Amino acid sequence: MKDIKITVIDREDVKHELDVPTDMNLNLMEVCKSYELPVQGTCGGMALCSTCHCYVLSDHELPEASEDEEDMLDQAFFVEDNSRLGCQLKATPALDGLIVKLAPEAN
Repeated sequence: MKDIKITVIDREDVKHELDVPTDMNLNLMEVCKSYELPVQGTCGGMALCSTCHCYVLSDHELPEASEDEEDMLDQAFFVEDNSRLGCQLKATPALDGLIVKLAPEAN
């Protein structure tokens, strides 16, 4: 399988163009952590926290959010219509060119 490109805009508005393998079953939270971007991923990708909350800026067809993801976003801060949890977005060829912005951290 080939790598895809995902652009992550951090909380200081710096764009990071990431090369992401699609054959490792990674999610966006894991990818951000591997590039040492400021994503905590406290729950380990179980949709039990919102420390990987991001805004999807590109017009990609994404899988529907699960009930668990929707429930977690209902409790998160700074939620917008384009909010998703990075841990619930698997790196697949369909996400090539995805652009996301990290949501502000809740202090």
